[in-house]
Amino acid sequence: MAGMDRTFYAFRDFHSGDVIELGTVTVDREEMLAFARRFDPQPFHVDEVAARASILGGLCASGWFTCSLWMRAYVDAVLIRSTSQGSPGGRETLWPTPVFPGDVLACRAEIGPTRLSSSRPSLGLVEITGSAWRQETKVLGVTFTGIFAVAVGADPTATGTLQR
Repeated sequence: MAGMDRTFYAFRDFHSGDVIELGTVTVDREEMLAFARRFDPQPFHVDEVAARASILGGLCASGWFTCSLWMRAYVDAVLIRSTSQGSPGGRETLWPTPVFPGDVLACRAEIGPTRLSSSRPSLGLVEITGSAWRQETKVLGVTFTGIFAVAVGADPTATGTLQR
């Protein structure tokens, strides 16, 4: 899927090992500060002086803000044009390197194992590992499960057997 511009995604379109390039996003200082003031007002996210004195060396984004930037890229590139039925959650979120205002992040999604739901075979479960990169430096890693209708037009509430 790397480089492909699909018009619509359903479970059948996801295959383990596929990589979807979600595009880039530039970290906007004012958006970053507004998010931090509202949701994660730690000093190194909202106060320049405190941030410079921290181990981070400067005002940096909340990890949750970075996740939100990735999520927006994922929605715009995939979910808005998909049979997505949400997500039951994830198992890993990593912020290995701080993100700073002005950073340009390349976002991608790597597809892991996929399987049909045992209780609703009209749905498929897709393990997705999302990442964001500042040049060659990974700044975000998140692994979660997405739920997608098997095919465009499939009834996600249906029971019975559907073939992949």
